[in-house]
Amino acid sequence: EKTSMFPLIQRCCFTTLFKLQKLPGPSLLLQGRNRTACCSLALLQLQRDARPPSTSLSLQPAPAYTAQLRPWHSSLPVSKKETPAGAEPQSQGGLGSLKDCPRPALYLSLGGLVPFVAVPLAMALQGTFCPRLAFAQVAYGAVTASFLGGMRWGFALPDNSPAKPDWLNLANGTVPALLACQALLFQDVTQGAVMVTVALGIALHYDISLLPTYPRWFKVLRVLGSVVMILSLLATVALEAFLEGEQSDDRKIQQN
Repeated sequence: EKTSMFPLIQRCCFTTLFKLQKLPGPSLLLQGRNRTACCSLALLQLQRDARPPSTSLSLQPAPAYTAQLRPWHSSLPVSKKETPAGAEPQSQGGLGSLKDCPRPALYLSLGGLVPFVAVPLAMALQGTFCPRLAFAQVAYGAVTASFLGGMRWGFALPDNSPAKPDWLNLANGTVPALLACQALLFQDVTQGAVMVTVALGIALHYDISLLPTYPRWFKVLRVLGSVVMILSLLATVALEAFLEGEQSDDRKIQQN
């Protein structure tokens, strides 16, 4: 049907041109414009009908293409940094991390600090230095340092532990116990307290810097406990120097 329309259109055009030749002046121009417009519209309609269906998308306006392409650009996957399996999740540092601490670990750790704080507090309230109480505090500090070192052995021995039972990990667990034993051999309480302070500081350094797989709440708890223990031992040393100085002055006054 479409091919049979070509002779009809040609015949229409020839007839129109023949009539245009008979029209004079301005009417010739006006009729010529109308006829040529009709012929051009007929040709465009014929071309549109004869075009294959695959080219129908070319008649769509530009916003339609942008609407179709937009989902491809807006739905691109966003790359996210995957956290490694062994890395601990970031949380708020400081004392806020103690909220994640299990209640038994928190309460037992705070209860273990009572003997450290009670000794210098009792001597300060009485106003006298008691060597037996000071030695008991040093002995308790030595036991605590040995416990913190042995805890590292228990962490390194399991098969699925990130810390292997090598020379470094096991030796780091033995050093605080050796220093604690040395602290008990001193006759002077001050020297024993200083040695226990060194053992507690080394154990804290191992737990914070050498074993990063410990949870954050445990690290905060270790820092808090070590600070309280070290300050209590140093307070005992300071009380020994201050109270024994006063007692020696009183003895001199009494002798005179």
